[in-house]
Amino acid sequence: MSADSLLPLAADDGSQPRVRRRRWRFARWVLLTFVVLAVALTAASYGYNFATNGPVPRPPGLLMASGGGFDTRYLEWGTTGTPIVLVPGVFETADTFDSLGPVLGAGHRVYAIDLTGTGYSAPSPPYDASHEAAQVLAFLAAEGLTGANAPILVGHSAGAAVVGMAAVDGGTRYVHGVVFLDGDATGVSDVLGFLGYLFVNPYRTSLLRIALGQGWLIRDLYNAQCGPACPALTAAGVQTWALPLEQPGFAGELQYWLEHGIASMTTAQFASLRAVQVPKLVVYGASDPQMSASDADLTAQRIGAPPPTTVPGRHLTMISSPDQVAAAIDSLLA
Repeated sequence: MSADSLLPLAADDGSQPRVRRRRWRFARWVLLTFVVLAVALTAASYGYNFATNGPVPRPPGLLMASGGGFDTRYLEWGTTGTPIVLVPGVFETADTFDSLGPVLGAGHRVYAIDLTGTGYSAPSPPYDASHEAAQVLAFLAAEGLTGANAPILVGHSAGAAVVGMAAVDGGTRYVHGVVFLDGDATGVSDVLGFLGYLFVNPYRTSLLRIALGQGWLIRDLYNAQCGPACPALTAAGVQTWALPLEQPGFAGELQYWLEHGIASMTTAQFASLRAVQVPKLVVYGASDPQMSASDADLTAQRIGAPPPTTVPGRHLTMISSPDQVAAAIDSLLA
């Protein structure tokens, strides 16, 4: 082998330390950049949270019921007839039933509540189906809605799990009938549990406050879930959705959802609900992106209900189709 043929090898051997040094310098630069950005972002998040701290307004004249360790905000319609209690789902409050309540109130005594942690009810963790069912039962006792006055419980979306557990825990003394509206009472804890490790404070608080300040985002979510049959969301309507989520307690409930999942029922709890001897019904929107026809059929089988009732609309059928939803609820009394 000639001396010339050894030159490239010698050059290659000498270049290896330089390559390693360049890689190490680049890695240090990337790490340092990440640390600087993380510190700056954290400082900015704390600063934003501090600047936006302060008391959040509440609407005047809120109706509140106290009992069983809960302070529950509610709305009411009607003065006679079988009582009906409407229970909202995730990100929803009693105001979500502003369209359905008056329709049902023409022939019933109707109540809609804010679940603890969301809206104007006092926050009271944990935010699982059993604890929120205890809130519902406490509200029924406070309002005298037991025994002969036991109501039909209507749970929308995740609220279905809450009314299902209220029926399991309260039995026929507290419940005259159960309606799952646009909800199957199952959870999505695997996905949310992962997100819980990502969205930690102070970033979670900053992101929540920024999101609630974006009217366009709230309108887009509303339009996607409600559909073209729903009335357009005005500026006041945006506030009706956003302001309850700015109240003390919601950030804690959001963290609970991210770590443990939204309210849901187990297989054993479904079996217990099926055994409760009250009429049951599943109602869902024909175009619901969250609840398919097969899902509605399976839910009806789980809880011991007849085949589900389909109404026009997407996931917020109490807004898009209040007359049809009210007629379906009335069918339980036929």
